[in-house]
Amino acid sequence: MNYPAEPYRIKSIESISLLSREERIKKIHQAGYNTFLLSSKDIYIDLLTDSGTNAMSDKQWASMMTGDEAYSGSQNFELLKKTAQHLFGFKYIVPTHQGRAAENLLSLITIKPGQYVAGNMYFTTTRFHIEKNGATFIDIINDDAHDAMSNVPFKGNIDLDKLKQLIEEKGAENIAYICLAITVNLAGGQPVSMQNMRDVKALCEKHHIRVFYDATRCVENAYFIKEQEAGYQDVSIKEIVHEMFSYADGCTMSGKKDCLVNIGGFLALNNQQLFEQACEWVVAYEGMPSYGGMTGRDMSAMAIGMQEAMQFEYIQHRILQVRYLGNKLKAANIPIIEPIGGHAVFLDAKHFCPHLTQEQLPAQSLAARIYLETGVRTTERGTVSAGRDKITRKNYFPKLETVRLTIPRRVYTYAHLDFVADGIIALYQQKETIQGLKFTYEPKQLRFFTARFAYI
Repeated sequence: MNYPAEPYRIKSIESISLLSREERIKKIHQAGYNTFLLSSKDIYIDLLTDSGTNAMSDKQWASMMTGDEAYSGSQNFELLKKTAQHLFGFKYIVPTHQGRAAENLLSLITIKPGQYVAGNMYFTTTRFHIEKNGATFIDIINDDAHDAMSNVPFKGNIDLDKLKQLIEEKGAENIAYICLAITVNLAGGQPVSMQNMRDVKALCEKHHIRVFYDATRCVENAYFIKEQEAGYQDVSIKEIVHEMFSYADGCTMSGKKDCLVNIGGFLALNNQQLFEQACEWVVAYEGMPSYGGMTGRDMSAMAIGMQEAMQFEYIQHRILQVRYLGNKLKAANIPIIEPIGGHAVFLDAKHFCPHLTQEQLPAQSLAARIYLETGVRTTERGTVSAGRDKITRKNYFPKLETVRLTIPRRVYTYAHLDFVADGIIALYQQKETIQGLKFTYEPKQLRFFTARFAYI
């Protein structure tokens, strides 16, 4: 496979250093074997997340000097609004400080206690806001998404039969909305086909059910459509993105991913009544509807980042850089989720650590050990992230128990990814030495962020 060179030149650098193994042993122990609790200064290559870790362009940095920091009526919001309306096609834009704030707004204005929200696999903060506002989340993703070894395209698709059955069993009036993620993070960054979006919208319109997208990685999803779905090879990324959103009633957006900035987000809507309700709540939780928790300069940088993300050269390099790391690991028989997704390579911790049960938290154990051996920070996406049943207090045991190697945008080179792959390949040769973990501190909400562990 031909991997394109970086479509940019580097004109500013940040120094990084690799601690000794002895120092890394101390650091991961002090962090309670939770990679979220490590200090960034102790990380060599940081693959914890692609959220807010992007490198901004010269044009974005230059735009920071044009920040209109007016408390109300910022001109930078006007630019952001017009850009989002033009690219996505929605009528109304409500700015927020990041994506999870938009998730909270959407839940507040759409959910009645006792309702259901169905979607193509949960995401941690999304499900939290859904449940916090009184709804139950139901997963209606196609079954292939739960099989790490199933190498089929568009594993993020909603199963239409599951959706039909849900409507029959629960009643359309009891479904607050359908949450369609593009791409699906916890399934391995898997995309959704345009046909599936079209079919979901048609079915939901028939039953008067709204469809909202988690649009965080919509540009990555558009690339997969262009690459793999018939009829889109000669269509631009911008045109694909616009069509994708034509099958939605709105979306939540974390600008920290495909908008190529370090902070910010928004809620986009077509319904005026919902928009007015969202504006009431954003004042209470975030700020005025013309900044919503962002500075003027942040909104300016986001508007430019959204436009840069539509460039084919950028997104092609982005996807193929992730694929480069995944293919290096596959060539060494490292178990990963297939096909390789858009923003990360996901190690299959069940098969990487077959000697550990899910009770022994294999993904958490593997993420901690990767840091100890290599200085590379990764993320657990398995039992710890899944949480507990609110009634029984028993752990959820997801079918996918993974460690996410998330590639920040425009930050690392192929040489950095070679280092990551070599370290994981070396660890795989001694995988039976990876010890299981147990909780020593477990918060009640979103436990994966701040929980602490010890070896069993």
